[in-house]
Amino acid sequence: MSTAPISMRKLKEILRLKYGCSLSHRQVAKSLSISPSVVSRYANRAAQMGITSWPLSEEWDDVTLHKKFLHTTVKVNPQITTPDWSVIHQELKPKTMTLQLLWEEYRERNNNKFYSYNHFCRLYRKWLGCQKPSMRQQHKAGEKLFIDYCGPTMNIIDPATGEVKTAQIFVAVMGASNYTYADATWTQGLENWVMSHARCFTFLGGVPELLIPDNLKSGTTRACRYDPDINPMYSQMAAHYNTVIVPVRPYKPKDKAKAEVAVQIVERWIMAALRHDDFFSLRQLNIRIEELLLELNQRAMKVHPGTRHSQFIAIDKPVLKPLPIEPYIYTQVKTVTVHIDYHIDIEKHYYSVPHSLIKTKLEAHISGELVTVYHQGMCVAVHPRSHKRGAHSTLDAHMPVAHRKQGEWSPQRFEKWAQDIGPKTEELVNLLMQERPHPEQAYRVCLGLLALGKQYTTPRLEAACERAIHTGIRRLAGIKSILKKGLDSQPLPELQLDLLAEIEHNNVRGNSYYH
Repeated sequence: MSTAPISMRKLKEILRLKYGCSLSHRQVAKSLSISPSVVSRYANRAAQMGITSWPLSEEWDDVTLHKKFLHTTVKVNPQITTPDWSVIHQELKPKTMTLQLLWEEYRERNNNKFYSYNHFCRLYRKWLGCQKPSMRQQHKAGEKLFIDYCGPTMNIIDPATGEVKTAQIFVAVMGASNYTYADATWTQGLENWVMSHARCFTFLGGVPELLIPDNLKSGTTRACRYDPDINPMYSQMAAHYNTVIVPVRPYKPKDKAKAEVAVQIVERWIMAALRHDDFFSLRQLNIRIEELLLELNQRAMKVHPGTRHSQFIAIDKPVLKPLPIEPYIYTQVKTVTVHIDYHIDIEKHYYSVPHSLIKTKLEAHISGELVTVYHQGMCVAVHPRSHKRGAHSTLDAHMPVAHRKQGEWSPQRFEKWAQDIGPKTEELVNLLMQERPHPEQAYRVCLGLLALGKQYTTPRLEAACERAIHTGIRRLAGIKSILKKGLDSQPLPELQLDLLAEIEHNNVRGNSYYH
């Protein structure tokens, strides 16, 4: 049958009303709100099959009825060129491409021998239905939050210079209710990525069980289908909110279909609506996004009853996890190595850790207010954050017993240690102390000298200090270079000049020549 078949229910109703109630074709058509010709077509077909009474005999089960009455085939005419459907399918991937345009191009290529547009579409759908089946994603209430960024950006004008900058649009959507969140940030960097999550949870008033991000560099350090590496700062944020990160599999777009649809909706209903507006700050843009986001979530949906907001209140909201009592504070995670003076370097400020961890790699969690240091998951030190470069934050509990004595680290101690090595080392240490605004600033260089003495022996260090004094070197790296290159065993530059001065030659001019 060439036209689209009716439903099984209506087919049975046609047969019941005609043979069980003895109604005319017009009466049956009126009762079922279909045309009399449709009734006639199926009634005539039934008569050809030998059906003349109601109820039907056992041989006419639903499978048989469907096969004889409702099964349709899309016929292929061998005299007409059939398109390569895999090519058509690939061509359809761009957002701007339509099946209508592809059919028109197909028609032009084949002159008068081509399928009609409707038949062309039916053949394509038949081919598509035979491809790899797609599993429909089912989402439980409050379970999944899908996260991604929009591809297009929004322009923001610098009011001072007129320079146009671009803002990224972060999008998150609840899997069950389609409740959508969006905000603008300057970049897709880690801090912006994580803080957009925190604002989203506040917007939702709770936390979902799972976060489903794309394999964005901010969220994952290594994309892998089975075991992706999650950025430690992203993991820390998830731990604070007691949720779990499950990145989508790379190269599996259907895993993130929900996020892709939400991104498309935000692009169409929010970004497109703002395309003619001028914004002069990120805050101004986010205020407008918030206003349009409210309208979007209150708009009636075509497929589901109600709005995204009403679905969220009814489905997701009751089962979301509560927000933590303490607000989230962005924390940078950094791997550090403990120096010989049992301090770690965070932006050129030095924080102490237990001295037993010297040369150990630790994990420092750096927030705006605190520096918290962990060793194998255990907290070993907490310091107030300081931005004073070159300064130290030291706790007595971290020091060896000997270092806790008053004056343990003092100019006198380093001078005494230098005397034990030699007079040139003592002289260099005194110079280091005098040339710094505060003697404490020279302590780390002095400790470095001590380490060089153990590495290269004290006689070589004494010779290197003598050479450093003569050449004006005051940095530890310079003294280390002297030892590394073996210059401590070479004559000093002044001595070499004296040797040259004794040479007599006609081409050698004396001091009087230059006056």
